[in-house]
Amino acid sequence: MRIKRTTPTRGVARRTRLLAVATGLVAAASLAVPTAGAAEAPVAFSASQLSAASGAVLAADVAGTAWHVDKATNTLVVTADSTVSQAEIAKIRREAGANADALRIERTPGTFSKLISGGDAVYATSWRCSLGFNVRNSAGTSYFLTAGHCTDGAGTWYANSARTTVLGPTAGSSFPVNDYGIVRYSNTSISKPGTVGSVDITSAANATVGMSVTRRGSTTGTHSGTVTGLNATVNYGGGDVVYGMIRTNVCAEPGDSGGPLYSGSRAIGLTSGGSGNCSVGGTTFYQPVTEALSAYGVSVY
Repeated sequence: MRIKRTTPTRGVARRTRLLAVATGLVAAASLAVPTAGAAEAPVAFSASQLSAASGAVLAADVAGTAWHVDKATNTLVVTADSTVSQAEIAKIRREAGANADALRIERTPGTFSKLISGGDAVYATSWRCSLGFNVRNSAGTSYFLTAGHCTDGAGTWYANSARTTVLGPTAGSSFPVNDYGIVRYSNTSISKPGTVGSVDITSAANATVGMSVTRRGSTTGTHSGTVTGLNATVNYGGGDVVYGMIRTNVCAEPGDSGGPLYSGSRAIGLTSGGSGNCSVGGTTFYQPVTEALSAYGVSVY
């Protein structure tokens, strides 16, 4: 899911898809049918079979699905939200053809949708998101990173809901495929600490499965959990497909989009979307921050 930004206009339909998890996420229930003969040795699927299966899920083009290779079980885990029908699941299996057995399909309640120091609220003309990380380039110019579905179509950004305190203009945006964007500070009077709340962010790192992580957002504040998958593909619908996402069990809600995912003092990701809420839990996906830093030639500090 993309954790959506809160928005009332053009992107309303599109951005609503991207809103942070809007419904409760509970423990995923596996839909895979158990095979007969539990004592049989598990089938080993090759990298090419898993790649073909991944391509088949993409080709099926079912909104509300996300998938990644689980190296521990050597399967392609396909997570389907509450909007995905049994007929659509059957469609995915048909598309996979001979590689259908490589799929492990799981259900998650809720709907995948896109969800500013780091985690503070930032406002575009018609929606609210969360600031990810304050960054700067080699010349010392200051920017902040957030989600690409937030900067997509956005001009000037503000620090308050009345839109009277200008932060600066969108300087770059990449969505879909990726989900990151960058805003250049034009207001020299605004403080730009290299922190997320009270945590000083000193470096950036790639996520690993099992890593303990924390997310901060302008809607739900601070929540923690673990990384449960890497290189996930998420189909938010309407052609909004993103790749290479970090999958976690951390909750999030609309308006948390773009907020920071971090582990200790290390920047890890930017909140993209997911399903569930922070009352019952959720599954969320994050854009790896190292990719955004590299794309824009900036660093955390």
